[in-house]
Amino acid sequence: MKPPEERTVFGILLSICACHTINDMLQSLLAAIYPTLKASFHLTFTQVGLVTLCYQLTASILQPLVGLYADRRSTPFSLPFCSLFTFAGLVTLALATSYLALLTGASVLGIGSSIFHPESSRVARMAAGSRPGLAQSLFQVGGSCGGALGALGAAIVVAHGGQRALGMFAFLALVSTAILTVVSAWVRRHGLRRLSTGTSRPSLEVAQSARPGVTRPLAILLVLVFSKFVYLASVTSYYTFYLMHRFGVTVRDAQVLLFAALAAVAVGTLAGGWLGDRFGRKHVIWFSIVGALPFAIVLPHANLFWTGALTTIVGFVLASAFPAMVVYGQELIPNRIGLVSGLFFGLSFGAGGIGAAGLGVLADSVGIDRVYQLCSVLPALGAFAAFLPELGGRRAPQRPGGSRRPPPHVDRPGGANPGVS
Repeated sequence: MKPPEERTVFGILLSICACHTINDMLQSLLAAIYPTLKASFHLTFTQVGLVTLCYQLTASILQPLVGLYADRRSTPFSLPFCSLFTFAGLVTLALATSYLALLTGASVLGIGSSIFHPESSRVARMAAGSRPGLAQSLFQVGGSCGGALGALGAAIVVAHGGQRALGMFAFLALVSTAILTVVSAWVRRHGLRRLSTGTSRPSLEVAQSARPGVTRPLAILLVLVFSKFVYLASVTSYYTFYLMHRFGVTVRDAQVLLFAALAAVAVGTLAGGWLGDRFGRKHVIWFSIVGALPFAIVLPHANLFWTGALTTIVGFVLASAFPAMVVYGQELIPNRIGLVSGLFFGLSFGAGGIGAAGLGVLADSVGIDRVYQLCSVLPALGAFAAFLPELGGRRAPQRPGGSRRPPPHVDRPGGANPGVS
């Protein structure tokens, strides 16, 4: 039987997953109702991109700072507090009568996300036991499911009720507050101890092998995160416009196709962490980024059916990388789990925001079709994954007495490290 520190606490993971679903569903409503807001406020693509930029900047810049503070002084009860920002942001957006109010509501909405992600990612690590990749996938798949449900909710509810219908979803933030209060109590009683002992803390062998060369692999990971989320920004912010412009589909049909693409992102996220635990993080990162390239290149030239199919494939393949990236980064800097989580989630939001703003300007100047042709080469940046060192993503075998054998990549006296490529 595994010691308590090595057991995966699925109750906490599922609770965090459910709250991540609620959080990202409510957050994704903003992008899902862009066609409604564009028509109501007579916005250009550039103005749509600036709304995304305001949201993504508040949702990204604060995240590394929140994570760093949590590493130094954990504040588990910040989790229920963050849901109140989400509630306030949605109410502001629902009642907005000016473009400035839209920007304000988007910014407040982003603050809630910036508090939620780094701290809840730390909680996932606390509850992971000996399966950090699976835990990170379960946590992240909640966000992916939430994004897909937000698109579906916009298609069903907001398409009929308009902007004011956003207020109908705000009460879900209060449900999340109640669940996160229970999770925070568990963190205070058990989670902090699990993070400092047992396998919820990255192994000493991994920490020692990663410490000498942190800068280069971390920079490579950040480049990969940037390419992934700029491409996904073209889907979340402009996919509906692209479908309506090129194929003449209705807003409702375009949002249903967006839901299908985001659902594939959710499935890919769940698969990525499990595959990383089983086959190693680097292999999953390498496959998921570069593997999307041929499908992304063909997508701008496909008909409606194949556009939907290819977008689904690209979303699945790209999404499988992120859980492996986060766990890889946590193993790279093992004593700064909150900082790493905040950095990766923050960069993902920031890259999405900057990408959305830049793609909006591009769409206004050269057209939405050209945007997708240019974005199709972004996955090629995944080639940098070849320069990532192996950190031994799979669990090391155990001796009968319970101690772990050193993984094959650990440096040994008098010899080179054969596991680092």
